[in-house]
Amino acid sequence: MHIPDDLLRSPAQPGTVYLIGAGPGAPELLTLRAAQLLQQADAVVFDNLVGAEIMSLLPPEAERVYVGKKAADHALPQRDINALLIRLAQAGKRVVRLKGGDPYVFGRGGEEAGDLADAGIPFEVAPGVTAASGIAAYAGIPLTHRDHAQAVVFATGYLKDGSVALDWPMLARPRQTVVIYMGISRLAEICTQLMAHGLAARTPAAVVRHGTTREQRVLTRPLDTLADAAREVGIKPPALLIVGEVVGLQKNLCWFGPSD
Repeated sequence: MHIPDDLLRSPAQPGTVYLIGAGPGAPELLTLRAAQLLQQADAVVFDNLVGAEIMSLLPPEAERVYVGKKAADHALPQRDINALLIRLAQAGKRVVRLKGGDPYVFGRGGEEAGDLADAGIPFEVAPGVTAASGIAAYAGIPLTHRDHAQAVVFATGYLKDGSVALDWPMLARPRQTVVIYMGISRLAEICTQLMAHGLAARTPAAVVRHGTTREQRVLTRPLDTLADAAREVGIKPPALLIVGEVVGLQKNLCWFGPSD
């Protein structure tokens, strides 16, 4: 990727950590700043949702450290990741911490930035297209719409203690769109709770797997049948859950990839 000189910002500095959002998957959604920093990195600490095309932007000699997290399978505990970033920066490296989506939207970027600040390590955040907005757009689902949703809520389906003890009354409010990250393994429980707290069983809902990539798959169903349908067709993480009347627009607005 060639970046015009007039769009370049200050170069990556030794001893600095750059918390970079790689976006939801499609390499063309990477920001110019992120691409610039990737090409100057001495070391990259990356997650499992970062694709090969984005990794190919790194210099061949850059050190690569995989620290991806999946449900109940963490390559490296978060405290060790934070310590690793500090150690690499103290060694004088230009360090990229590369995450899917945006570092500050369910990416633990705030935790990492906090430890860097406490250790006196300079850092910069290069935001990325978060999964909610990028995947919804590629799936044909507008997150807000004057006729259907005047608010949008992002939530995680996997809390720190492993529970799904969310604010269900708030999530079940009408005329909003709810996007739940990391909730596919608890999809049946999430759907049941949303209906128990007021959402109609026929509320349109979708799960999107591998959004924005060539493997994207969109499954839309009413809320009361979504979990069974997802299980029948084998939807597994990584996938995003979107609930709300805007999902009903998907069939007409879909422009990218197949859907079910």
